[in-house]
Amino acid sequence: MAGHDISEKNVLVLGSYGFIGAEVTRALQAEGARVQGMVRNLALGAKVLPGVPLTKGDLRTLVHKKDWQGLLVGVDVVVNCAGALQDNASDDLEAVHHTAISALAKACAERGIGVVQVSAIGAEPDASTHFLRSKAAGDAALRASGVPLWVLKPGLVIGQTDYGGTALLRMLAAVPWVQPLAYPDTPVQSIGMPDLCDVVISAVDGRLPQGRYDLVEDTPHRLSDVVQNTRQWLGFPAARIGFTVPPVMTYAVARLADGLAWFGWRSPLRSTAMTVMADGVTGDSAPYRAATGRGFASLPDIYAAIPCAREHRLSARMALLMPLVVATLSLFWLLSGLFGLTGLSTASEVLTGAGWSAPMAMTSVVFWSLVDIALGLAVLWRPWAARACLAQFGVALFYLMAASITAPDLWSDPLGPLVKILPAMILSLVALPMLASR
Repeated sequence: MAGHDISEKNVLVLGSYGFIGAEVTRALQAEGARVQGMVRNLALGAKVLPGVPLTKGDLRTLVHKKDWQGLLVGVDVVVNCAGALQDNASDDLEAVHHTAISALAKACAERGIGVVQVSAIGAEPDASTHFLRSKAAGDAALRASGVPLWVLKPGLVIGQTDYGGTALLRMLAAVPWVQPLAYPDTPVQSIGMPDLCDVVISAVDGRLPQGRYDLVEDTPHRLSDVVQNTRQWLGFPAARIGFTVPPVMTYAVARLADGLAWFGWRSPLRSTAMTVMADGVTGDSAPYRAATGRGFASLPDIYAAIPCAREHRLSARMALLMPLVVATLSLFWLLSGLFGLTGLSTASEVLTGAGWSAPMAMTSVVFWSLVDIALGLAVLWRPWAARACLAQFGVALFYLMAASITAPDLWSDPLGPLVKILPAMILSLVALPMLASR
């Protein structure tokens, strides 16, 4: 493969609308490669990567060699940027990281197709997490197949956008006045997204010798220093007080995040991320330096090269507030419905006072109380959350209009039952951009 112009290469990027995949796809296309992205959701892919040819594919179902035949027609190189942090309702680590990649390896070996595998630092058979062990199994399957292979193991990837570890850093940096940290002394080595994309490009065009490379800066930093650099980059003032989160609290938060993952919430605080952080994110930069004669930008230089704007600060704050916003909306609607049911007679009196019959009033209160409870529960299920927020706004607007017609005196009620609906409506709208996945 060495010596070929990258413009002659047909490249299939797996996971092409992910945090790394999207940047790699854009970088390859900018270099002139003929890129096709493989994504789970074509509509979402078209929004993230307009103008990039896309094909639909789900690694959870591509577990046999024959499953890859149609996807690999005309392909010279496959770049695998797909991955998942932890098993949940929508992710299967063994399938995504190992079984599908093993099938891909066999299919590519038959066709002489090269593979650039974006793995992870610490991906070894005896690693402490299923995430890293399954990644290592996929790496091993690729090596055993004999395909032209580059296994890239990036450290903490820092880019213009945020996801996973980068999102967690920005959330921590957005905490005002204080700086809570678990494992503040954990060593971390980073790599900037531009450097990672350059490595992928050099592998695709054959300039980088085949092999396994840890993609990390030369010198590790303490996690506390990484967060402080992130605060400075975002333009947030230094924390006045820093404290170490005790292990028991870290464990409790991680287990809660694991539970929420089964409702579709992919929190960066899940136990896999916490375990990886406890172990440290470190690698050996020497093999890459020996192969290329150069290293990677250090953490301060990575941040110095990335412009920071108001939207980055806003995104960090919104990510920090999102769990509170969603929990508040859920509680508001659940309590509204429960209070309606427990105070059925009192609520019905408002309608009977407006001329409704008692049976009709009670039926209406029960029905809309159940609607409130349903909306309070629906917002907790991640796939429905955005639509639940829109439904909350619509139902609340209906309440305001109906109450204004049937019981307009409620506007002047000292407890302000109608006035209090207004901020709840606005909070539902505020939650919508927070819930945008990409």
